Amino acid sequence: MPECQKPARNVEERASCVAANLPTVEEGNASAEVAALYAQFRTRFGRTEIPGILRCFATHPPLLRAMMDLAEAMLFRDGALTRRQKEMIATFVSFRDMCPYCADSHGFFFREQGGTDAELCALRDNRLDQGELSDVERSLLGFAQKVNENSQAIGPSDVEAVRLAGWSDLQIAEIVHTVALFAAFNRMANAFGLPSQGLLSLRDRDPHAKA
Repeated sequence: MPECQKPARNVEERASCVAANLPTVEEGNASAEVAALYAQFRTRFGRTEIPGILRCFATHPPLLRAMMDLAEAMLFRDGALTRRQKEMIATFVSFRDMCPYCADSHGFFFREQGGTDAELCALRDNRLDQGELSDVERSLLGFAQKVNENSQAIGPSDVEAVRLAGWSDLQIAEIVHTVALFAAFNRMANAFGLPSQGLLSLRDRDPHAKA
């Protein structure tokens, strides 16, 4: 197993992915409104399991509905940034925020979008100066890190540096949106106490596995 995948829980443990700190909305306890939204999720996203983060959102059904719409409209599709670039940002930010749930799930999706094991390990270890990543990707991630960790210090020179690396203003705005959203998701997953789902470990055992 690649070193960067070792924190992921194994596949047998995946079924016990239960929030440790706050209760989430399990399907057996869901209201009619939430149950209908869970059914919509399966139809719209083609996935059978309801992710833990959605079960956190479901404690406030309007938030669950809004986050499903946001995921479909922006996060899980190409926009100004490609889906791969968004998953790269999500994975990198989640590792920086020490969120095992999001780092594992979006690391899995990054690999599904063509990211390599070497790139994934570089994201985990914050090795932006290594050869696994292109210069353009390093500029994206360096800016993303500053948005996540020191946004009050960002000025016109930071934005200009990202422009000079080849990113458009629309792409830079989408970098900011993606970082900010995942910073919020990381904090929610950590505060609820969501563990890793073991998706990277599952993928290592079965390259055709789906989330």
